[in-house]
Amino acid sequence: MEFTKGHGTGNDFVILPDPDGALDLTPDLVAAICDRRRGIGGDGVLRVVRAAKHPEGVALAGEAEWFMDYRNSDGSLAEMCGNGARVFVRYLLEAGLATPTSGALPVATRAGIVRARVEGDAVAVEMRRPRLYGASAAALGGLTLPGTAVDVGNPHLVCPVSAGLDLAGLDLTRAPGYDPAVFPAGVNVEFTAVAEPVDGVDAHVLMRVYERGSAETLSCGTGACAVAAVALHEAAREVGTVAVDVPGGRLTVTLAEDSCWLSGPALLIATGTLTRP
Repeated sequence: MEFTKGHGTGNDFVILPDPDGALDLTPDLVAAICDRRRGIGGDGVLRVVRAAKHPEGVALAGEAEWFMDYRNSDGSLAEMCGNGARVFVRYLLEAGLATPTSGALPVATRAGIVRARVEGDAVAVEMRRPRLYGASAAALGGLTLPGTAVDVGNPHLVCPVSAGLDLAGLDLTRAPGYDPAVFPAGVNVEFTAVAEPVDGVDAHVLMRVYERGSAETLSCGTGACAVAAVALHEAAREVGTVAVDVPGGRLTVTLAEDSCWLSGPALLIATGTLTRP
């Protein structure tokens, strides 16, 4: 099985080229591939398959040639992955499967069509505009942290850390508790703190994330979009640009009235052959 390894701000993925959808990608196989000691290691798997050859992508084949079949590291399916989409696009371009144009490159996902554009060393993807839809809370080590429920094509709970709590000191070795009535399919939980102002953006936020199906990761693209939307909302703004610093680096989120662009580095770091999953 041929593979490529890539990452976006430390959010790392194993990329499996499977243009005709022939690979039997079971949850156990995905978990074995993502195992950091017995496998290649990664936060998830990106299967590169033609939309027309995938049952969940065929309806979108008229809009995009390629379908991003994303799986979490535990083998579960996910609707969307922002950093994964950026790394997926980088792979399409470097593998010669797509050609950059003056417009945006479309990619089919379980959350619909995502458009991407290359910005030098960065790849930007147009995400679903985050929708804030209610209040909830996360339970973490005896703490109850209020937050905002956000839909970015997948579920998020954004919880600002109150004064007196250290964001870096939070114990994310275990999954935070959440209300299953609000998040019946599980949720990605982001913990945030306001950072010092930086030039060129309207807000600057620090973020850590516990991803559904992958545990704590160094970065989460859809999570950054959710965090940016909450930060702007708390500043009584609906549009603007937010720098989101994650343990793996910096992502930039720009919200307009009808769009949300996520931008950051996307790198391919290795290729090889998997012989014993």
